[in-house]
Amino acid sequence: MGITRPDVRAMRQLLGVFADAFEDHESYQSAAPSDEYLTKLLAREDFIPLVAIVEGKVVGGLAAYVLQKFEQERSEIYIYDLAVLESHRRQGIATGLIDKLRDIAREIGSYVIYVQADPPDEPAVKLYESLGTREDVFHFDIIP
Repeated sequence: MGITRPDVRAMRQLLGVFADAFEDHESYQSAAPSDEYLTKLLAREDFIPLVAIVEGKVVGGLAAYVLQKFEQERSEIYIYDLAVLESHRRQGIATGLIDKLRDIAREIGSYVIYVQADPPDEPAVKLYESLGTREDVFHFDIIP
């Protein structure tokens, strides 16, 4: 297994992994971004995509964002999405992705990585509890 930053082709495969893993093809496949959009996104310094590749196929990955803080000269990283295909779960892929992100966080000087997990998603909650400190918070969607 290799963990690397994706190119446009691999990013499209990662969108498929997210669609399958989250059972949400509407969000991840119905209005797929153009190659130009993905190229610009992949070039951004504040966007960190990682993919896990097995036998030339993307089987998992994550999308994270670097958030520059205002109260101090520091940054934090938010894992927006992380998923592994069901056929490749329980093989250390998710932990490997987070470990690679930890390396990147140290390289760029981020002081924390954080992620949100919904309580019904027990495997995700257990994974994140094994890697970090749990905080109970409320999440609110504010529609513009």
